Amino acid sequence: MFVRKFPRQTLLTLIAAALFLVGCNVGAAPSPTLDVNAINTAIVGTTVAQLSVQFTQTALAAPTSSPASSDTQAVLPTFALPTQSGASPTTGALPTLSFNTTPVAGFTPLATSAVSTTSGISNTAAGCNDGLFIGETLPDGSKVGPGKNFEKAWEIKNTGTCTWDEGYAFVFLPDRSSSEIEGYDIVINQSDEFTKPNHSQSFVVKLTAPTTSGEYKAYWQLRTDDGTFFGPLVYLSIIVK
Repeated sequence: MFVRKFPRQTLLTLIAAALFLVGCNVGAAPSPTLDVNAINTAIVGTTVAQLSVQFTQTALAAPTSSPASSDTQAVLPTFALPTQSGASPTTGALPTLSFNTTPVAGFTPLATSAVSTTSGISNTAAGCNDGLFIGETLPDGSKVGPGKNFEKAWEIKNTGTCTWDEGYAFVFLPDRSSSEIEGYDIVINQSDEFTKPNHSQSFVVKLTAPTTSGEYKAYWQLRTDDGTFFGPLVYLSIIVK
């Protein structure tokens, strides 16, 4: 009898234990299943995010260069011209040769090679003879005291092909001049007074100003040994005051 009951009790015990274990698993959440596609998607997303962060950091670390403005001009160095204090620069020395008078320093050269004349003469040549007015002293409109002595000089260049030799003269023109001016001729007589082509000559006159206040003019012109006038018609212009 005893032998028969043992197996039955054991069996019941095992059945009860089995039912208990089954009852414990009732209501428990099932074990999650692995989704391969979801895992691949997560891996790709993580990789892309890491690469994006890496590219951003590389771009921030790279040096930046600011383009130069196209409107900016280079600043060039400036150089100050040398200056000379005191008197204004002077031109080269003029010839010292003159006729019947003492040469006067301080010629005023022309700005251009123009003929000093108001006569309207355009052609100053006469055969092989011609001259060009280079400069003068005592500028036009200079003031001179009544009855005062003064000097006037002109420099004229021989631009012809003939030499101004014996018989040539620097002639005073009274018919064109103020009657109060007592001018005179300067005649070439000596060989050391000859003026060859492309050489210049200074003609200096010494005069006395009129005693009456006013403006006065006097004219001179070169003349050949045969009496033909040529070259520039030059003049003086003073104000007696």
